[in-house]
Amino acid sequence: MTPKRIACGLALLCGTFALTVLAQPVAREASAANAGAASKDAFADARRRAQEAPFAFRGIALGITLDEFRAGSKVRATPVGSVPVCETDVQAGALGMRLKSHESLTVACRWAHRGDNGWVLSQAVVDGTPAAEHVLRFARIEGQSALRLYEISLVIDEVTAEDLREALADRYGPPRHATQNVSSPGAMPVYVWENAVSSITLCFLPGTRNGTLTYLLKGSDAWVKSVVRQWQASDAEAG
Repeated sequence: MTPKRIACGLALLCGTFALTVLAQPVAREASAANAGAASKDAFADARRRAQEAPFAFRGIALGITLDEFRAGSKVRATPVGSVPVCETDVQAGALGMRLKSHESLTVACRWAHRGDNGWVLSQAVVDGTPAAEHVLRFARIEGQSALRLYEISLVIDEVTAEDLREALADRYGPPRHATQNVSSPGAMPVYVWENAVSSITLCFLPGTRNGTLTYLLKGSDAWVKSVVRQWQASDAEAG
């Protein structure tokens, strides 16, 4: 092979290598751009789903049926061994709860455990701390037979409420409605997080060093009103 042909061959080889090297950053940039776009799409999709799904207290979502709640293993209370007790259970009477039939239009549930002297109310655990009080409320939507969870209410101490306010803001962003600097006596600082179908309300109770945490399904006011109408209608028919 002549020196001229060798030189041409080397030039061609070097040119090909240079094009390959130049193409690699471009390919990496394109791949990174595609990955970034996919990540943004996934984030937007997750955020959209979060807006459409009811809020959940430690995995217990608003809107589930009473049967789903009782069949699940998501007991969020202490001590270990606590179970859901509802107003349709015989044990409810021992806990000071009302006794209702399985045909009732509304049913409340609490977690409880068996103590040395019978059934005792348990404490729901919020942010790692036992709550002073808790209740989960179910109601029948007009035209449906299943009782659905529309409200979870808890009473927590002030320190837990402060920690929870920061945790909720980190997870869901700034509250849609916040009342902080209140000048009128007895006014309560209130923070509300909302999505399309539900809300979380954190309220600080003045003078008690406590707060209330309420998960509420939107439209539940209409549910309760429809339940009252059904109860009034059935009562009138019975009379």
